[in-house]
Amino acid sequence: MDTQTILNEMSLIFRQDVEGWDSLTNMQLINKIEKKFNVRFTFRDIVKLKNVGDICHAILTKTN
Repeated sequence: MDTQTILNEMSLIFRQDVEGWDSLTNMQLINKIEKKFNVRFTFRDIVKLKNVGDICHAILTKTN
């Protein structure tokens, strides 16, 4: 499976699809991603993240 296929599949998963995913959970996830991949997201970056695919794409963009 290639990267684009994975991103397309992940783009179908939204916050409301994941039980217990609220704004606090979202910020905790962003914090862990920033630490794990040594990247920083601006507020503008974060508000654009609408689904899991957006998060994956943002990580790829920040790390390449």
